[in-house]
Amino acid sequence: MKVGSRVLGMLVMAVLLILWVTTHPAYLSNVSYLGGLLLLELVLASVWHYEKWFCAILMLVFLWAGSDLPLSNVASATRWLFLIVGGLVGVIKWGGRREKQRISTIHLVAALCVLSALVSGVVSTKTQMSLLKSSSLFLLFLYVSFGMRTSVSNNAGKFFEGLVTACEALSFISGVAYLVLGFALFGNPNSLGAIMGVAVIPVLLWGFLISDDRQVRHRRMLALCVAGYLLASSVSRAGLLACGVTLVVMCLALRRGTLLLKGSLALAFLITIVGVVQPSRLDSLISSLTEQVIYKGQADQGLLGSRQTPWQTTVAVIKESPWFGSGFGTDSVPGVVVEDSAFRTFGGATREHGSSYMALLQYVGLLGAIPFAILLMLVLSQIYRTWAWMRSTGDPKNYAVPLAMVCLAGLLHAVFEDWLFAVGYYLSLFFWTCAFLLSDFLPRRKEETAFVATAMYTPAQREAPTAVFAGK
Repeated sequence: MKVGSRVLGMLVMAVLLILWVTTHPAYLSNVSYLGGLLLLELVLASVWHYEKWFCAILMLVFLWAGSDLPLSNVASATRWLFLIVGGLVGVIKWGGRREKQRISTIHLVAALCVLSALVSGVVSTKTQMSLLKSSSLFLLFLYVSFGMRTSVSNNAGKFFEGLVTACEALSFISGVAYLVLGFALFGNPNSLGAIMGVAVIPVLLWGFLISDDRQVRHRRMLALCVAGYLLASSVSRAGLLACGVTLVVMCLALRRGTLLLKGSLALAFLITIVGVVQPSRLDSLISSLTEQVIYKGQADQGLLGSRQTPWQTTVAVIKESPWFGSGFGTDSVPGVVVEDSAFRTFGGATREHGSSYMALLQYVGLLGAIPFAILLMLVLSQIYRTWAWMRSTGDPKNYAVPLAMVCLAGLLHAVFEDWLFAVGYYLSLFFWTCAFLLSDFLPRRKEETAFVATAMYTPAQREAPTAVFAGK
């Protein structure tokens, strides 16, 4: 019956499309109309296979919008359409489930965050833009609370396997783009460091640890090496710090100190070889590391010299409107006049804050930041619960592990980069997806079952008592 209704629906849509084309032949010669028709078909196809493909398509559109690829401007506008459709369809899908996923504390606090952002927009001098930004935050939380959870709940194994595969592909594609073609795929080096250090490397390391097939392990190790080289070449201190701390925490919690030691020894061995073969090259490398990575070319200003100016400017703005802020997502640059856009924040129209948390304080003020602070503390508590489970079991084959490590890397990285609540940024979408999914996949107490990555086990392992996968 379900298949028959789908076929009938396809026939009706085909007939209506043929009638529309025959009565409006001029539209076929208009590139804009043809592009709109193609976009409509893509949206309908993604909704038709919502649980299988919508998440991947949405992530791809956001990633495309943040890259330097052709048609990135088109993707910047269409990403909001996909986010709107994803959120609304997700609510409908969630409401139609027989066993509804419960609304937990993190979802209620997210609603308070949206309300706080709306209040800051009402009192802002840029009310219209702030309300639009607040609406985008609402759509993001709506999708990750309903649409994403509905898509993953029945296909958890395929989702996480696809996530690891996507990170492998992104690592190799980025390697070809940067190392072979010399094309800066993500534009700003900080963006390259962010996506490799926060998203790709933690997920790939988890995928490497849970893989039993030797060929798969070698492929993922190669992808890890490529991603690590790209991270190092980005000279992003925030990305290097976040990734380094996360990998140490992950390896020690999972009792993989030997793996951490092997990696350190391999790195030391390579550095030693360079020092023996080319001593001058090693001196140049150390000098470059000290100047560019540690001090960012501002050694006279100290370790955080490159962050002092944006932090001081942000603090000055916070003092001007300390309670409810300047309006969520709004900013201004002295001496720069730029028209606002509903779809994209133009380059030069925003000022660097040097930290996602300081940017949030400027946007919503001290009172408005209270719900956001509670939300971040909830994410931290989820990370801690996962870390405690990892320490007690030493087993990486749990879906909560990569989600918690991505969240940890993201929170650390956000201390020095302002993207955490920039809804249009692909890393923000990925981070909050992981944070809200983590609330569903948290390891349970001893008397309860845990979400275990059985989809990546062998058939014999799936039958073992420890390889249990149980939904809420």
